[in-house]
Amino acid sequence: MKIMLVEDDLVIAQSLATALNKWQYETIITENFEDILGEFKHHNPQLILMDLNLPNYNGYFWTQEIRKFSQVPIIFISSVGEPVDMVMAIQMGADDYITKPIDMQVTVSKIQALLRRTYTFSMEIGANTFQLSGATLDTNKAKVTFNQAEVSLTFTELQILLVLFQAKGDYVARERILDFCWQNDQFIDDNTLAVNMTRIRKKLRQIGLDNFIQTKKKYGYRIKAESY
Repeated sequence: MKIMLVEDDLVIAQSLATALNKWQYETIITENFEDILGEFKHHNPQLILMDLNLPNYNGYFWTQEIRKFSQVPIIFISSVGEPVDMVMAIQMGADDYITKPIDMQVTVSKIQALLRRTYTFSMEIGANTFQLSGATLDTNKAKVTFNQAEVSLTFTELQILLVLFQAKGDYVARERILDFCWQNDQFIDDNTLAVNMTRIRKKLRQIGLDNFIQTKKKYGYRIKAESY
């Protein structure tokens, strides 16, 4: 597995590379901060560690640029640990968020868990498409289609929607979604699911699926099983 480190602090970048190399991961330390998108296309990594504060453009910008054509897993690393920054990172397309000073054990665990979820899931999934309430979820393309309009999903968004589509309109407990999507990852913050759900709803509204996902307070979520 190849991991791209987008970190302008060379000491931190080299420390991360050393720790990951011990686990047999191939690491690429970004040097050209003016063309991170070009570096990504050239190296084609399986995961990105993205610093928030970078020269020229910040991590939010580059994540949005990468998300225009790739759903590669992205973990933010930042010295800013405010909830609003974590929420913004996830809304921009990040899959997880780590605050500095970096705990190498936690970081490696998060990377291993995200890689395992992403690529094991891709190999094991059976059916490719699921339909409910006039919408189609395509797991191969990581897209939702409705009335010939479509929207792309990150890997985490895809997993969340897959659970809901498979429930066929029944409510799914929050704990079940967390277990399916994060496999009991002890480092996942409590609001991670809620933030991802907000981002999914925003994307669905773009293709005409308003109120497509309903919430049952203190329990979970479901897809509104009615035709649009």
